[in-house]
Amino acid sequence: MRTRVAVIGGGQNSEHEVSLASAAAVASALEEAGYDVVRLRIDRSGDWYGGEERPVGLAGAVEVLRTCDVTIPVLHGPHGEDGTLAALCELAGVRYVGSGVRAGALAMDKWATKLVAEAVGIATAPAVLLAAATAPTYAWTRPVVVKPVASGSSQGVSLVREPSGLSAALDAALALDDRVLVEDVVTGREIDLAVLRRPDGSHLVAPALEIVVDGLFDFDAKYGGGADFRIPAELADVERKTLEEAAVTMFDALGCSGVARVDFFWTDKGPVLNEVNTMPGFTEHSQVPKMFAAAGTSYADLLDLLVRDALTG
Repeated sequence: MRTRVAVIGGGQNSEHEVSLASAAAVASALEEAGYDVVRLRIDRSGDWYGGEERPVGLAGAVEVLRTCDVTIPVLHGPHGEDGTLAALCELAGVRYVGSGVRAGALAMDKWATKLVAEAVGIATAPAVLLAAATAPTYAWTRPVVVKPVASGSSQGVSLVREPSGLSAALDAALALDDRVLVEDVVTGREIDLAVLRRPDGSHLVAPALEIVVDGLFDFDAKYGGGADFRIPAELADVERKTLEEAAVTMFDALGCSGVARVDFFWTDKGPVLNEVNTMPGFTEHSQVPKMFAAAGTSYADLLDLLVRDALTG
């Protein structure tokens, strides 16, 4: 019998459309590889839909998931990547691809990620944590990056070079979250690494990717083609090894499973962690599949590996 895989896309956040694109690509690739794929979609209001856009509700979705051998929750951002769907699968007794509740929640919270990184000796950008009530009291003294604590796809992220831009940047971040990070600007090369954990505890680290972009790597640069992805990143052996070790350390410290993307700045003092994505973009042209393709693992093979690992892990 063919392995039956549920692929969930959509979600209740600003990354809804990005998630739909990732889920559609994953489902199509698995179908072409011979899997029996069941597509589920969560709309922006939280309603669940099955095949042919049939409303199934949460209870109906759980019943569908229980008919599947494994689930791939291809949701980015809050109410998905933050451990929410992992918790649903755990409660329903369904195997799933990717990180569990704890890792998803910690990695989605950029402040918590900083605390974990510092505890294991990995540098992060100096930052201030603000809420809606405290944001107006923050006084700009130097260029900063303002971002929501729990969001993705660089949405709500602003580079503030002058005091006059601070208020609008805080408003944009607070529109997506009730907490905001104000970080010092880090000068360095943007280097991403993809880490995959096998059931035996070993790790596969794909060739590093460097993001070359004029200005901030924001939503438009990420999805509008304004960034140049260079794979493998041009790194000395010691630099590559240092970054790979830091990526695996963060992956394990957070308790990640499946595959995650760990983003750094490479500075003259070494790696500075930016963030960790437990469910990064996953079309064939997204960063993580491109990194594994550079190592000889095709998109279909990467998905097959993740599914088989979830079934045997």
